[in-house]
Amino acid sequence: MSRRTPRLHYRVDGPDNAPPLVLGPSLGTSLAVWEPQAAALSRQFRVIRWDLPGHGRTPADVLGRPEPGAATVGTLAGLVLELADALGADRFAYAGISLGGAVGSRLALDHPGRVTSLALVCSSARFGAPASWHERAALVRSQGTEALTKSAAGRWFTPGFAADPRARALLDDLRRTDPQGYAACCDALAAFDVRDELPGLTAPLLVVAGREDPATPPSHAREIADAVPGAALTEVAGAAHLAGVERPAAVLAALRTHLDPGDSRREAEQPVPPAGDDARRAAGTAVRREVLGDDHVDRSIARSTAFTGAFQDFITRYAWGEIWTRPGLSRKTRSCITLTALVARGHHDELAMHVRAALRNGLTTDEIQEVLLQSAVYCGVPAANAAFAVAQRVLKEDEASEGR
Repeated sequence: MSRRTPRLHYRVDGPDNAPPLVLGPSLGTSLAVWEPQAAALSRQFRVIRWDLPGHGRTPADVLGRPEPGAATVGTLAGLVLELADALGADRFAYAGISLGGAVGSRLALDHPGRVTSLALVCSSARFGAPASWHERAALVRSQGTEALTKSAAGRWFTPGFAADPRARALLDDLRRTDPQGYAACCDALAAFDVRDELPGLTAPLLVVAGREDPATPPSHAREIADAVPGAALTEVAGAAHLAGVERPAAVLAALRTHLDPGDSRREAEQPVPPAGDDARRAAGTAVRREVLGDDHVDRSIARSTAFTGAFQDFITRYAWGEIWTRPGLSRKTRSCITLTALVARGHHDELAMHVRAALRNGLTTDEIQEVLLQSAVYCGVPAANAAFAVAQRVLKEDEASEGR
């Protein structure tokens, strides 16, 4: 396999021996668009981010000097495959936003043996009429990318988020994008149409949509999910086209559920929980951090005393190291069961903690609502009433932490 020097600028985070995960950016953004998820994902994966031609630190001339209309998504996919080869990533998981998702679709269709799983975030099987993309390419070639910043803000973000510093930083990325590279990517989107090829996607597929996305609305995501057997679909409330920036926790949770080696698809490779106290303690600590978050676990460790330490060790080994690591249920399902049990017993502090955990494990706000409604039938209305109050407080805090 070729090991030629990659022409795309890239960044690698995470352990060298971890499974590789390639993250593709959206048109007009640099690899910084994945910053909200990169640190968390790099704990478990060797995360490889890359810049499109003319974007970030990739020069526009990596495509040569194609005639207007000549660049294709297949060409971009070839550059990503060249990067994967250079980094020794013979097989890799892939997640891409918009155009980055189109590149992932092309890779998974043309090289199914290389792509172990695929996540398409605010992407499409066809991005609209080719003429509109050729018009945008011509505009950028003549006036530069500054001419697009106002319209991009309306596509990328909901009105309440457009003034956020994270939004402004990405719009600055757009201003710095080379017009020729951006225009070539427009040409690639104009020619992209894999609607008839979708049934041929064999990699496990997650499709994520922003409910307020005007560029690739949820109907585009549903078209893909409906055409690919076994595909999972997640709609993110309160998010436009760059859903991972506007609602980072929700997108991270969906990706973790899909990619996590401990979920129900891959747990078959680990038929029994880890054996021995040391192994259970190590596995339990890792899962506990992934489900509850580093901040919570660090606080628990800091508060541990000689009196409570034995109990903390017991919880880590038994609850997290033996039960949460079992292969029979996905973490998402375990979260549903845990929420119901906590509602039934009225353990409200634990319920608040596990509402946050449920979001990390991939449950949407709507799914949490459904769990609590189901609990109202079997656990009682008063118990569910109190649980709704707890969950609503936690969900509002989650929105506030994301700047909404």
